[in-house]
Amino acid sequence: MVRGPLRALFPLLAVLLLACGSGCARPSDGTAPPDGAERAVRAAVSAWSARPPAALAAVPLEGWSYEVTSVRRDGARATAAAELRYRLTGYDSAPAGSARSLTLSEDAGGWHVTGDRPAPGALPQLWDQGPVSVVRGERALVLGGRGRSRESLEEIAVVAGRAVPAVDAAWPRPWAGRLVVVVPADVEAMAALLGRPADAYRGLAAVTNGLVGVDPAPADRVVVNPQAYEGLSELGRQVVITHESTHVATRSATTASTPLWLSEGFADWAAYRSTGRTPAQAAPTLRRAVGRGELPSALPPNEAFTFGGDAQAMARAYEGAWLACRLIADRWGEAALVRLYVEVGQNPLSTALRSTLDTDLPNLTQTWQSTLREELR
Repeated sequence: MVRGPLRALFPLLAVLLLACGSGCARPSDGTAPPDGAERAVRAAVSAWSARPPAALAAVPLEGWSYEVTSVRRDGARATAAAELRYRLTGYDSAPAGSARSLTLSEDAGGWHVTGDRPAPGALPQLWDQGPVSVVRGERALVLGGRGRSRESLEEIAVVAGRAVPAVDAAWPRPWAGRLVVVVPADVEAMAALLGRPADAYRGLAAVTNGLVGVDPAPADRVVVNPQAYEGLSELGRQVVITHESTHVATRSATTASTPLWLSEGFADWAAYRSTGRTPAQAAPTLRRAVGRGELPSALPPNEAFTFGGDAQAMARAYEGAWLACRLIADRWGEAALVRLYVEVGQNPLSTALRSTLDTDLPNLTQTWQSTLREELR
């Protein structure tokens, strides 16, 4: 209820609002409303963004739009900060985004967009590096960067198509069941897309760039390092893509509290599950360490999985994590391993181990160590 003098202000406010119309609208952030030139700049961006760049002509897109957040003008030139939003048709459940910086110029015909690049500090998109090639597989969309041959992209689409049912078998929970695979020109282009030095990725054939704790989120992109990938055997390529595809499937159940030995180990378990590879074959680095009497004292900590560090230590961490998940699946059952993954994303590890495996971390660690001694002799 409004009392006293405030009630008397209402007629005056109504008159002012009628007189202003839409021209007096003020943004919710309290900044001054745009003037005529700024509105013209925004309109030019809106008109220009109605058609995606020519480099994306073959990419299935929907909802392509730029939301201008600010405009800076200097005479007949202007710079607009904007948020790009788009979806890959049939793959993204939520809009993907990118911060962009647009340059414009004014002539007798009005304002025109003359440039579009990543905003300062923002990561580039694949099309910023050149034309994008597209191959549609049965269960995957493969986007190739500058210079990637269609033959190489088709091979990856086949591998990704085999990865999806392998993931379905290991992770019997709802997920999109389809993949977006990005294949940049080289490792330098890959590093630019991911915002890290190229040296961090030289030995890695692929990574996944999904975000933990974002819901809804666009589809994860499996980003391939073409040089490392092409150096793998046929089995190696399948294991790598299936591993990364598992991360895509489990993303919604993964949180910041999920230990990396479980998330990385589960992805390797899903990738190796039907290959017939023995622990001695698939864990050679850890096998050599155990043979030297260097039995791990604990399950691999999160920092052991850091890229760009000690490659041998990281290999032992991945192999040990895989063997931990393999142990859980063999002794407690595959369904119990899946339940543990889900539970540990919602509860402390100790609670999840007790509720799903009826054990604790010291007992699991001791059992894992005994398995290493037996299977890596």
